Amino acid sequence: MSIEQRPTVRHPQILARGPWDLGQVTARWLEEHFNPPPSHTLAADEAITALRERGSPSHDGLAGRLVDFSQDTGGLALELQPLRWALRLVAGDASGSIAALCVTRSADGRWLAGRRAPWLSSWAGRWALGAGGAVDLGENPAQTLVRELEEEWSASPERVTGEALVELPHGLVMFVGQAWLAPGAEVTPDEEHDAYDWWPADIDRWPAEAEGPLRGMAQWLSQ
Repeated sequence: MSIEQRPTVRHPQILARGPWDLGQVTARWLEEHFNPPPSHTLAADEAITALRERGSPSHDGLAGRLVDFSQDTGGLALELQPLRWALRLVAGDASGSIAALCVTRSADGRWLAGRRAPWLSSWAGRWALGAGGAVDLGENPAQTLVRELEEEWSASPERVTGEALVELPHGLVMFVGQAWLAPGAEVTPDEEHDAYDWWPADIDRWPAEAEGPLRGMAQWLSQ
């Protein structure tokens, strides 16, 4: 079912569930760019201006939105469309913008957590799992998982799986993956993080800064 045909969701909703090997995830990009309503264009302009006024180096450009998807025994097929990156910042309606989240584990099962810098556009100043970001123009979201991990943590995974396609209440779609690092692998955070830690493999032993949604996602991925 296409994104346009889906009813508005009030809670995160799983659109498709893996796991998939990265080679089982395909992406086809449409040539036609998404044309938002004028009100969304204005709201995106205002959101970018607000980011820059608080010192963010975030820049506008082109990213992807989910138009349609299908799942069968062969894997997950995605149909994507170019759209303006800043549309994901529009309150209440991210226009189906798609991002990838690479939840990252050590070889012994610990969870990589980073506190996001205060200038970021999402989850600023809060702890998050692994690495994540927008799907670049022409990119397969499966590739985004690996790219974001390398960019944010200077790490290459030993193995990666695609776990789910999830729609958030404000219309942002997340392609969630899980990566495991090789034994002894080290990470180096980029400027998007001002602190990081390895949280225990046992989620019940996580520190107080681990918010409920993070615990819920980790429990879900552990099932």
